[in-house]
Amino acid sequence: MSNEAEKSSDQLENRGTNRSRTPNSEEFMQFIGSNWADRDQTLPATAEVAKYAAARRDAVAQAFAGKLVVIEAGGLKTRSNDTDYRFRAHAAFAHLTGWGSATVPDSVLVLDTADGKQILFFRETAGKGTDEFFANPAIGEFWVGARPTLGQVAALLDIETRSLTELDDFIKERESIKLDDAALAEFVSELRLVKDDFEVGEMRKAVAASIKGFEEVARNLRKATQHERGERIVEGAFFTQARAEGNDLGYETIAASGAHACTLHWIINDGPVRDGDLLLLDAGVEVDSLYTADVTRTIPVNGKFTDVQRKIYEAVREAADAAFAVAKPGIKFREIHAAAMKVIAAKTAEWGLLPISAEESLQVDKQFHRRWMVHGTSHHLGIDVHDCAQARRDMYLDGELKPGMVFTIEPGLYFQPDDQLVPAEFRGIGVRIEDDVLVTETGVENLSAGLPRNSEDVEAWLANLR
Repeated sequence: MSNEAEKSSDQLENRGTNRSRTPNSEEFMQFIGSNWADRDQTLPATAEVAKYAAARRDAVAQAFAGKLVVIEAGGLKTRSNDTDYRFRAHAAFAHLTGWGSATVPDSVLVLDTADGKQILFFRETAGKGTDEFFANPAIGEFWVGARPTLGQVAALLDIETRSLTELDDFIKERESIKLDDAALAEFVSELRLVKDDFEVGEMRKAVAASIKGFEEVARNLRKATQHERGERIVEGAFFTQARAEGNDLGYETIAASGAHACTLHWIINDGPVRDGDLLLLDAGVEVDSLYTADVTRTIPVNGKFTDVQRKIYEAVREAADAAFAVAKPGIKFREIHAAAMKVIAAKTAEWGLLPISAEESLQVDKQFHRRWMVHGTSHHLGIDVHDCAQARRDMYLDGELKPGMVFTIEPGLYFQPDDQLVPAEFRGIGVRIEDDVLVTETGVENLSAGLPRNSEDVEAWLANLR
């Protein structure tokens, strides 16, 4: 076991001992450890992801030939005292093993490239006669559920497995590289820029589940208007679908009604949802493989846009359409943003908001139109909501689009309630439209096209669900 894993284990072992009421006599140990039926030892079929994960590991092994590469899943994170957050494995670990939501905390993947060994170390199932089994609320199987056997995980993921207790002896004093190594962090991040067939399938599942979540929100809009914290009703409706259809939320839901939509990452979600306001919902379902969608729609709470709301909404949609129009293999990723910004600059100039022309505003040293859209138009998407974040600039922002890439297109306009440069009727309106996009051989596919985008279709969709 690594020093970090050992430290984590010690901490877990000692939690809550000052208030423990668990019997620890030898007689009790013998009693609780006896008369249990044998657990099912059936080996599962090899998962579909196994061959893809193996290819990913081989790519890492080739890039770091001769090295001992150590990829840690991570451990439990404390929320309060002896209460932990729900565990989620590190993206690189999940990507290279394919284990996903079932990953056992503190697991470690080791690629011994010198002799070609690829081994997954994890905390195997505990014996029922051990105090870990019944007395440890953090990792005890009586508390958190049974862990799989070494053989079961080996069969599922098609990889050699060993007990976590053997990790230290395997590594010994050998020099290893981990994810705190910049070169390794870059490589495993860039490895996810182009999705394989399995990943694309998981992204489709995540988007489909998210669409169901948006539909459930639409069905609960009236209920939301009747509660003083209606945004929480919206948030809860989507979360129910996220847990029913997938593993969890891909990120904290933004359920921003009225002026809250002007706060880009509004996750407090404690405001009312009022008739006549717009609701900006930015949400995504994470499926069991840990791949997530990231979708935004801005919808009128009462089912109908006002003239001003429609004007701003359609301007954002035009910006998104412009980004879609240029997106194809071979262009630079940054060109997507540039296309959307041409529309945003033109609209804000047309409305008399800019002190200069749209053309002047688009100059690098001006960018006045960005007052009303300060964020980027796109980011890569996958096993993390902002995927591939450690990739080099020339591979990301300045990189070329390639078939298999998945990213967002999400322009917006946000008119803060205290903005003196805009007409009073604009103030407090925030609009964002965000879709998840797959690059194909000839262009792009809008994975989230199942949700309406233009204002008339949004109104019809709401009328059908309310």
